[in-house]
Order: sequence, then structure tokens, then C-alpha cells
Amino acid sequence: MVTMGWTMRLVMAPLLLGLTVVITGNLEDDSCVYEALSDTDAVLCKGLEVFYPELGNIGCMYIPDCNDYRQKITYWPQPKVKFPGAVEDATYILVMVDPDAPSKSFPKARFWRHWLVTDVKGTDMKKGKIQGQELSSYQPPSPPARTGFHRYQFFAYLQERKNISLLRKENMTRASWKMDGFLNRFHLREPEASTQFMTQNYQDSPDVQDRGRESSSPKNRLKQR
Repeated sequence: MVTMGWTMRLVMAPLLLGLTVVITGNLEDDSCVYEALSDTDAVLCKGLEVFYPELGNIGCMYIPDCNDYRQKITYWPQPKVKFPGAVEDATYILVMVDPDAPSKSFPKARFWRHWLVTDVKGTDMKKGKIQGQELSSYQPPSPPARTGFHRYQFFAYLQERKNISLLRKENMTRASWKMDGFLNRFHLREPEASTQFMTQNYQDSPDVQDRGRESSSPKNRLKQR
């Protein structure tokens, strides 16, 4: 049985800036770098890999502030979520939540449920094919402007019961989901694997703000006439 408050312990982890910078080969230019999460936030990164178009595996990273990635991720389709350590003949539940909705300083809507899929076969989890019963369809990360960085957390649970469902009141909204209650209701233990990434509204990115200041300068306004 899941210990009450387990998800709350994740929420309270401090959001510190990562010190490690990783250069990847799946980039449009050499100036685009991936910044790793802090060691504190990296404790959640256990076994899951999350792949988005152009970005590659973004688990345990900040979405880079380049190539409009922070805007693109708001409309890209569901990522490829891979659990290489999955047991082939087992069944899993995949959960994606935002514990910082609408903001980390005022998270009254935590845990915003972005994706919930049950009955995922272990063979599919190993390959990154999330196929099963979709209780909540995928909703891309869309942090509101001026709310800072949000954590987007992914969990893979071993599913031992066949019939997993949401309550009627849970189906009415994705916001303020009582994740601990859901886990306890179906006797789900701690996750077999997990990870997270962070991003903020693309309009809050320094690159976007710099472009806005440049376009509004008197010199540029004259050029546009």
C-alpha cells in the first residue's frame, strides 16, 4: 500500500538550478545546450526516458531556451516514453503530472493530470510504445506566462489489478488531482520508474524577450516602415 503523502514529498523538493551543462548532437546549432536538473531534482530520474521530436531524451533536463523548443513542446504530440527495465510479461500504468500548477509559489491546482494510461504491456514499455487504456489523453506542457519553471513528472507503476478507472469527479477536471488517493485506491506501490523535465512559458524566455525589445526599438521601427 502506498504511504500517504508520498507525492507531497516530491512537491517539496527545492527547485535549484542545475550546474551541469550537456551538449547533445540532436540540435539545430552549436549554441543550443541542455542544462541538467539539480542533484535534488534528479532523485526522481530513475529508469524512464522521455523523447520529443528534435529534442531527443529530455529526461532530467530543462527544455533548452533555443530553436523555439519551449514553444514547440506546447503543440508536439505525445512523447515516446521508454522504460528499458520493464518486465515483458508485466502490465504498467503511466502517469504524467504537473505539481506546479498554476505556479510553484501558488500550486492550488497540483497535480494537474496531463496523461494517464493503464494496461500498458511491458513489451511496449521497453520499446517506448505507450498503448493501452487512455483514461486521460495526452495534454502538452503549457505553463502560463510569468509563473516560472514547472516540473513535468512521469511515473510508471506496476499494474496488478485489471480494472483501473477514475472517479466521476476526477473525470470532471484535470486540475487538483488527488494523486495519492488514486494510488492508494488501487494499492499501487511506489513507481517502478520515473523522471521529470522542466520548462517555462516560451514568452518568458530571455531569447524571446530580447527579440521583442529589438523589434520595438526606434531603429527597427524605422526599418519596418
